[in-house]
Amino acid sequence: MIDLQKEFGGRTVFVTGGDGFIGSHLVDKLVGLGADVRVLVESVAHNPLINIGHQKDKIKILRGNLIDKHSLDEAVKNLRNSHDKPIVFHLAAQAHVGESWVRPVETLMTNTLGTYNLLQAIIDSGVEIAKFDYAGTAEEYGHNPEIQTNDGVHLHEKSPVNPTSIYATSKLAGDFLTLNFFHAYGMPNVVTRMFNNFGPRQSPRYVTGVIITQALLRNEILLGNLDPRRDFTYVGDGILAHMHIAAKGKPGETYCYGYGKDISIKDWAELIIKVGKEIGVWGDREIISDPKRYEPGTSGFRPGKSDVMKLIVGYQKLHDLSGWSPQVTWEQGIANTIRWYAENQQKWMGLKDW
Repeated sequence: MIDLQKEFGGRTVFVTGGDGFIGSHLVDKLVGLGADVRVLVESVAHNPLINIGHQKDKIKILRGNLIDKHSLDEAVKNLRNSHDKPIVFHLAAQAHVGESWVRPVETLMTNTLGTYNLLQAIIDSGVEIAKFDYAGTAEEYGHNPEIQTNDGVHLHEKSPVNPTSIYATSKLAGDFLTLNFFHAYGMPNVVTRMFNNFGPRQSPRYVTGVIITQALLRNEILLGNLDPRRDFTYVGDGILAHMHIAAKGKPGETYCYGYGKDISIKDWAELIIKVGKEIGVWGDREIISDPKRYEPGTSGFRPGKSDVMKLIVGYQKLHDLSGWSPQVTWEQGIANTIRWYAENQQKWMGLKDW
């Protein structure tokens, strides 16, 4: 893999969504490498720094909102005093599939218009950047015949896209906008399609958190559909993939990353329960498929046939580019994640939806 210290030490980096799940881990890594980190945080008067408060004296906090172009203009202007060409990681999004059906307008505005606003703000500012890394998603592939009929085929950069949720459609639009600005203005933009990150700090409304938080507090684990298969990637590996792509990715190209192996939600839940027992956090737990998890307003809500049944990545292009491959096993990542939830109950208790 590449020398991250050489690529990011002292480098100016602008991160949107830097106080979020993936963004905060990226900020931690960049600070550790000695980067000049500037973070866009949602401009809400009562919004605290939940995940990067410990870094506030080592980074520049910029307040703004993706759907308010004026605030983005002001944030991007901050990059004019950079001593180099900044790298931009665009991670901010409404990133929950189920909630995209409950909050469709917010999802579309944030993920699509917000991405356009950020790209346009960079152009309008006259700031010359080194790379713009847009965080896409595996959900853009949707129900894909390429993998529905052949377990030996993994989704890759040239697989057909077929978004089946408002979230996936909004993110795919962001993909195209990112590449539009590459073709139109020569912006050094790349698209990173990531497959199901999990780890510490993730919202308890995503499936891994739904499982862990229930297991910590009760004996029954109520889930929705247990059949879909997902390619889960530990967040530590995920941020390294973004950094490798930002450092070495060819402008105008799309790159995928993930674990390279899929697992059903049922088996994922059973693996989490098994790991939790092995590290002594809980005892026996029962997994139940609960129809109420399909109801609007819950994190399991997927109307009709919109739930994607199988996602699995082929990351050969990224590996050939930089040597990246996942280093953290599912069991290691799950243990780290369980310990974080167990030790930080005050951070997620008010967010759970079961």
